[in-house]
Amino acid sequence: MPRGAQTENLFDIVSYDGKLKLVYEDIIEATEEFDSKHCVGAGGHASVYKAMLQTGQIVAVKKLHTLQDGGIANIKAFESEIRALTEIRHRNIVKLYGFCAHPRHSFLVYQFLEGGSLERVLRNDREATMFEWTARLNLVKSVADALSYMHHDCLPPIVHRDISSKNILLDLELVAYISDFGTARILKPDSSNWTSFAGTFGYTAPEFAYTMEVNEKCDVYSFGVLALEVIMGKHPGDLLISVLSSTTSTALDTPLRDVLDQRLSPPKDQVAEKVMFVVKLAFSCLQTNPQCRPTMQQVSRELSIPKVPLPLTLDKVALEQLVSHA
Repeated sequence: MPRGAQTENLFDIVSYDGKLKLVYEDIIEATEEFDSKHCVGAGGHASVYKAMLQTGQIVAVKKLHTLQDGGIANIKAFESEIRALTEIRHRNIVKLYGFCAHPRHSFLVYQFLEGGSLERVLRNDREATMFEWTARLNLVKSVADALSYMHHDCLPPIVHRDISSKNILLDLELVAYISDFGTARILKPDSSNWTSFAGTFGYTAPEFAYTMEVNEKCDVYSFGVLALEVIMGKHPGDLLISVLSSTTSTALDTPLRDVLDQRLSPPKDQVAEKVMFVVKLAFSCLQTNPQCRPTMQQVSRELSIPKVPLPLTLDKVALEQLVSHA
């Protein structure tokens, strides 16, 4: 049987509300047969289009690239995304409305988030300046809550495996949503959870250099990188190299104030305390030994409870003091 026919039989056209059959042609029309002018993002295996349906609803359509034989460019990622998102209902995880797979068009239909990706916002000086400290702290808390839900409230647990700023989408109020579950794995206690490499360079846990076992701790590490990125306004790669692998005290002596996003005024009072606390938590998530990292449930709870003021002030605290507290 041709690969495309297998795909069509496997998935057919399915929607959680049973209406995707009715909107299939609407999507084709709204995107003008997936014309590039409606494309809002592209990757190695898929492109994302903005589509306004006849009802006036705006959706994001993730269309998988089609192979010459009519098959899907990455059917495994397509299946993973569907399986993971059919198990998930959380306010900070992008909603999957439905999907379609057959030789002509294979796509997933999501809620559309006008704010775009966190990566894009942080790279835009004007938007980053408007992304003030309280909103950034709320974003870190929202991602932690969503990951805690995936790891501890879903049975079996779901591991994302590609938490990065490009996969955190924002609405116009800068509320965060985890997206792109193409590499997600549902952890099954009675089977092997070893896999091939997945993730984004710079966010992947160091143990993947010598083991390919999937567990929740790889998401915890990626969250630590993401949290620092939100506070610093850029990927913390250089900082992590100098701090986590440093044999001297030079990098650790760096004042925290100097590594915060300089496009914003320094945080003050309680906000400054919370920023320090997030940095402290982030470093605890970046422990080289996976077993030394907290769980996302612990991180979520830590971010929810009232803070005991750290015996430090932003003007005086150095990275060493936060890393040693981790």
